[in-house]
Amino acid sequence: MPPKKVVAKVKEEKVTYYGPPQTGASKDVNTFGVVHLLATFNNTFIHVTDLSGRETYCRISGGMKVKSDREESSPYAAMLAAVDVCKALKDVGINAVHIKLRGRGGVDTKTPGPGAQSAIRALARNGLKIGRIEDVTPFPPTPPEDPEVEEEEDSE
Repeated sequence: MPPKKVVAKVKEEKVTYYGPPQTGASKDVNTFGVVHLLATFNNTFIHVTDLSGRETYCRISGGMKVKSDREESSPYAAMLAAVDVCKALKDVGINAVHIKLRGRGGVDTKTPGPGAQSAIRALARNGLKIGRIEDVTPFPPTPPEDPEVEEEEDSE
């Protein structure tokens, strides 16, 4: 009687893919993400999500890239953060982004910080296509009233 053949069972490991849905994607097809760019005078935050804003692809700030606290909002720190964002997005498979730029807003200053422009430039220089740039800085519906004007009205 011949010996029994041993059949080796190969376990197939399922690879989990966390990126955007791949539907025959090629280099001609743009896969979009949304860059939420918060640029204040203290730091610059770059948060990348899918188009719905539900799935976060990466989140990097200028403070994660430099050592001193006063350098967090600098254009150099924002550029380093944007370069890391581009590397992370290439791993996920995103090659185009819409940018939502946000300043501090509210009753504070409405202008974006010094890292905003350099972060957008670094995103574009590192191979990401830029779709739309939108300013989403919050502002109060009515401007705050000056206390000097109220005092003049009371004196009449």
